[in-house]
Amino acid sequence: MEPAPAPAPAEAPAPAPAPAPAEAPAPAEAPAPAPSAFYPNCAAARAAGAAPLYRGNPGYSTKLDRDGDGVACE
Repeated sequence: MEPAPAPAPAEAPAPAPAPAPAEAPAPAEAPAPAPSAFYPNCAAARAAGAAPLYRGNPGYSTKLDRDGDGVACE
């Protein structure tokens, strides 16, 4: 009696496909620049509804801040 033929070697599993490249994150939008404003005098700032103007905010100018306290057109 002949021995039974050996089973054919199992095929090696195909390698898994490479993962799809990660999608690059969308670039963060740069913050919009602060709106620029210029008021030639406090009457113009008041007419625009911007008074009082605080130091560091658009439209503030030391020329409009009589007492130098950081608040113009008060």
